Amino acid sequence: MKRYRPHILVVIALAVVLSTGWHGALRNALTDLRFAWQSRPATGNVVVVAIDALSIDQIGVWPWPRRLHAELLHRLEAAGAQDVAFDVDFSTPSDPASDAAFLTALREVGGSTILPSFKQPSPNGGTAHINRPLKLFSNQSWPAVVNVAIESDGLVRRYPVGEKLGESQMPSMAVVLAGQDANRRPPFLIDFSIRASSIPTVSYSDVLRGDAATLGKLRDKKIIVGATALELGDRFSVPNGKIISGPALQALAAESILQNRMLRWTSDVGMFIGLGLICLLMMYSWRRFAPGVRVAVLVAAGGGVELVAAFVQVKWPLIIDTSLFHIAIIAYLTAIALDEIDFRSLLGRIAESRFHRIAMSLGDGLVCTDEDHRITVWNPGASAIFGYMPTEMIGQPFETLCAVPAGAGAKAFAMRDAARQALLVPGGAVVVEFVGRRKNGETFPVEASFSGWQGTDGFQYGAILRDISVRKREAERVRYLAEHDALTGLANRNMLHAGLVGSIADAQRRSCGVALLVIGLDGFQRINDMLGHSAGDLVLQAVADRLKEQAGDGSVVARLSGDEFAIVRESADVGEPIAEFVERIARAFEAPLTTGTRQHRVRISVGVAVYPEGGHNADDLLSNGHLALSKAKLTRRGSHVIFENAIRQELENRLTLESELALAADRGEFELFYQPQVRLVDGGLVGAEALIRWRHPVRGYVSPGEFMPVVNTSALSERIATWVMETAARQARAWELSGNNVRVAINLSPSQLHSGDLAHSVAALLETTGLTPWLLELEVTEDILLHDETRVLDMFKRIQQLGVRILFDDFGTGYASLSYLKKFPLDGLKIDRSFVLDLLADSDDAAIVGSTIGLSKQLGLTVMAEGIENRATADFLVSMGCKEGQGYFFGRPMPVAAFETQFLTAALAVVTAA
Repeated sequence: MKRYRPHILVVIALAVVLSTGWHGALRNALTDLRFAWQSRPATGNVVVVAIDALSIDQIGVWPWPRRLHAELLHRLEAAGAQDVAFDVDFSTPSDPASDAAFLTALREVGGSTILPSFKQPSPNGGTAHINRPLKLFSNQSWPAVVNVAIESDGLVRRYPVGEKLGESQMPSMAVVLAGQDANRRPPFLIDFSIRASSIPTVSYSDVLRGDAATLGKLRDKKIIVGATALELGDRFSVPNGKIISGPALQALAAESILQNRMLRWTSDVGMFIGLGLICLLMMYSWRRFAPGVRVAVLVAAGGGVELVAAFVQVKWPLIIDTSLFHIAIIAYLTAIALDEIDFRSLLGRIAESRFHRIAMSLGDGLVCTDEDHRITVWNPGASAIFGYMPTEMIGQPFETLCAVPAGAGAKAFAMRDAARQALLVPGGAVVVEFVGRRKNGETFPVEASFSGWQGTDGFQYGAILRDISVRKREAERVRYLAEHDALTGLANRNMLHAGLVGSIADAQRRSCGVALLVIGLDGFQRINDMLGHSAGDLVLQAVADRLKEQAGDGSVVARLSGDEFAIVRESADVGEPIAEFVERIARAFEAPLTTGTRQHRVRISVGVAVYPEGGHNADDLLSNGHLALSKAKLTRRGSHVIFENAIRQELENRLTLESELALAADRGEFELFYQPQVRLVDGGLVGAEALIRWRHPVRGYVSPGEFMPVVNTSALSERIATWVMETAARQARAWELSGNNVRVAINLSPSQLHSGDLAHSVAALLETTGLTPWLLELEVTEDILLHDETRVLDMFKRIQQLGVRILFDDFGTGYASLSYLKKFPLDGLKIDRSFVLDLLADSDDAAIVGSTIGLSKQLGLTVMAEGIENRATADFLVSMGCKEGQGYFFGRPMPVAAFETQFLTAALAVVTAA
């Protein structure tokens, strides 16, 4: 048994290697070494047009518009290039104009363009997603697969001839570019003895700008267009510790095809014959020759086999797998020198060599140190991050990479602390952050994952390093956007709420109050509607600036929604009473806001809630502040209201009333009453004013003074106003058909003028009912005329052209009544009852009424007096020249039936007091 122990050891070693697949690593390593020994140049027939750092700097941030690719195609065609392959994703639409330009270029070059398809793994491990060029592009190009397989050691060696995507077999890009058949052949090994540096490469920007020397290199060449810039990340690790770009990898595969170097493994029969020979040789010589002779024989056999394999690989596209042969030799050498060689140390060095190859191919920075924390390994990723070459850093302390703390008392990063933490996590890693320093002195945040292990030369440490400056900036931007309004830069609702919570907590400790101002812009929607949202945005920014200026440093200013802002400030910090503080904020908006070349006058309404009276927490303050703002807008635009509990009850009552009014409209609970309008000389009926009444099923008739203010400021306004006009017009038409020409007056609602085309609605109503136009009279008040005068003026002119009369109601109670008489097309006016009630006793009222009647006659307007409650007043008005009037003396507002009985069916010659 002892005699055959070495051979059993070899058999066991081979069995273990075959069962685990370890021989693949040796096979790959041997093949890679042959590539290094057998360097050969490229043919030059394949040229890479590189999307390099220079092109990105000159053209702009990637991805570029596809019109540039279209222009590139035209340049390549003009230069006499053959086939053009793009290693660029065309699977999603971009700018329509750019896509159209690229499609036109594909058509014009005549179908000689190759566009890529590729599989993209699903993030959750599901079925891979297939990315294909857009159909409009694929119809004008050749399809090709660009996927390559990355082996377990992180390197790319094999290249597929084709791959099945969906239901169809698609050739690979290099195969199409080389003009080879892509029938179902297995992948081949790329010949990495072809030097990647010998592949001609030109810059994308040089081709695009038509550089003559560059274009001269492209005639009759096969072109691969793709990203070579390091920041674009299209990088692959290939044998012998090299990292090349995706286009260069495709070019090497194409060169392998063009040079007939599509490498394939030879049959395993020869390898097994060699294994048998070496085993027979060792069995024969084991006891006959000295160990040194056997070692020499084994070394010579291994070298001879490897020379033969290298020769074959140079002459033919064949790779002889000598891995098992070498493993058998190694096993025999191990058996020979088992007592003399530290086998464990050997395995450790092999593992370190493998680790070193992997480390050199990592995109992240990898740094290893010895137990004294001096750098022993420095990979290209670390060079890319810090700017130091390996020769500059090997042997230097790890702290060389760390920035000196800027602040006094700040603690510098210590490698020993990170190493100590790494030792406390067996088999794991400790992730820390520190401030790094590049070779040029620039500082930046670094994320480092530290680990430690026992190496052949003592305890060692490793750190995977990442530049996280971009991640930090993005995280800071996300945090800023989560807390601030993107347009104005003010705090948003979330940040305001957090600040309000903090202020309340602080106020509880200091026993003071917290004032919350909820600010609404009055009429802001008109700016958006008339000037556009861009102008509105400028106004909002100007409002934000003025609020910040007036609120001071101790306040939190926020934007809550479109045209709502808020200010939070502790009352102890205001330095003035809350009411004065609010008034000062409001007065600040008396001056116009300047945005560019425009000036805007914006008024604000303010609702105030003060802790603790106005709410005990942030949510209550915000809710009550909005209630106070609603009250301020309902009371008078441009005012401010401090929240009281009565406001909530009032607004809740209003909401209840609005709900009941909506139900009333649905159930038909509204009625029209009519108040007679007469000739003052003889009491003859000339018309009637239609007045709405609400017959509540429980409360009976509800006073219009209670519900009409709510109707006029609610969403029901237009609906109810339209119903009033239609009902009154139909009633007037019914009286007209019965032989009674009763002129019906209707009070207009502001919503009828602001929400649509009133003139068109009146014309449609006249056409539908058949009512004679002069029997319809529309009464308007000053508050209706205040808004959008130009539009209202045009509308009134069109209504008058229909033959409908327009009267100015409540004349004398506003601020600009005389100017409206001149500006607007009116047929008459109604003297407000406030001047008529005390007409006999108050000389001022008599003077005003007399002047109004005289002015009306000069302007050609009819005059009607309201509020006549006795014969003496009526006679006095007749003596002053007033011809028409209405009031309780002639009749109260009454239902249709009562009106018809009293005024239409009874022949009244003289109206006497009731």
